Amino acid sequence: MITIKKEALEVISRLPDSANMDDIMYHLYVLDKIRKGQEAIKDGKIISVEELKKEMKSW
Repeated sequence: MITIKKEALEVISRLPDSANMDDIMYHLYVLDKIRKGQEAIKDGKIISVEELKKEMKSW
């Protein structure tokens, strides 16, 4: 299993040398959101499309 640190370093290493701090932070932010989404799916914290549509109608 790949560690969070290794995954972050891999993401950063794929960025161009011209990347600035905002670029790095954005890519790490996206990586974090993807990991959290994968964990939520694994934990069964999902809703169906129908449930989502019902929820959106209340907005």
